[in-house]
Amino acid sequence: MSGTPTISIVIPLFNEEAGIERLVQRVVKTLDDLGAPSSQVILVDDGSIDGTWEAIHSAAQTHESVVATRLSRNFGHQAACAAGLSLAKNEVCVVMDGDLQDPPETIPAMVEKHAQGFDVVYAVRKSRQESFLLRTCYFLFYRLMAAVSDRPMPLDSGDFCLMSRRVYTLINEAKERSVYLRGLRAWVGFRQTGIEVDRDRRQSGQSKYSWKKLIALAIDGIFSHSVVPLRAALAMGALAIAVSALIGLHALYGKLVLGTSPPGYTALAVTMVFFGGVQLVFLGVIGEYVGRIFEEVKRRPSFIIDQTTHSPSSSAD
Repeated sequence: MSGTPTISIVIPLFNEEAGIERLVQRVVKTLDDLGAPSSQVILVDDGSIDGTWEAIHSAAQTHESVVATRLSRNFGHQAACAAGLSLAKNEVCVVMDGDLQDPPETIPAMVEKHAQGFDVVYAVRKSRQESFLLRTCYFLFYRLMAAVSDRPMPLDSGDFCLMSRRVYTLINEAKERSVYLRGLRAWVGFRQTGIEVDRDRRQSGQSKYSWKKLIALAIDGIFSHSVVPLRAALAMGALAIAVSALIGLHALYGKLVLGTSPPGYTALAVTMVFFGGVQLVFLGVIGEYVGRIFEEVKRRPSFIIDQTTHSPSSSAD
């Protein structure tokens, strides 16, 4: 392919020792087939406790394009992506997972779209190989996120994408503590498009995203890129005032017109409990926003790089 831009590929890894060799082979082959000059494959070890660091360190010694980076501890998938982006230096940067569910062979199609003038090319999952329950949860979340987000969010699109240098540079400059890459990607703007991709099965090992981590990621996405929960609290408060006013008018009508106070102890008790619960829920919502403000004002970095290794034949910046 003529005119191929220089490419950096960021791959966060956590306990992926078994699949490193196959991952590196497929990614390096894809770059070789593209003829991408001065390419980088940035493998980020997110505090793994198996042999992941040793495996990517060895890959960096073997392949000139591979850069092995180790974080000081486990900071999480999104923070590991941010760490990799901070090391990218080429014209375009591709972010992909290390489990090979998003095939690196899709990268040439992304590069073609970039050549047409798009700053962001994201993968749209046409099909998935996960369980029915997990597929359903992903389906619902993407639509919920699109509905509440302050910016348009593409449906069924994860972190697998290509970004031009000006896009990932702006993301690096954002310095957000709660990183949600696909939200920041949409926030930056510029010309964006998607390509359909069949998401493969995991090539080795087990997914490191537990239900708890998936829920935490969803919460990060919603609270980092939407104020709809706060507006829902306002709407619920207005509804509570309206309901209480109707109950008061009903009681006044019974006293003045019917001459009796209408019975309603059960209804009153249920109403009090219901709106007490609503208040606690929205105190929790407000607490989420306050907690995120607290984390942001401390200005702690979202990741700490412990070590970076290049091939002996490559020039380290």
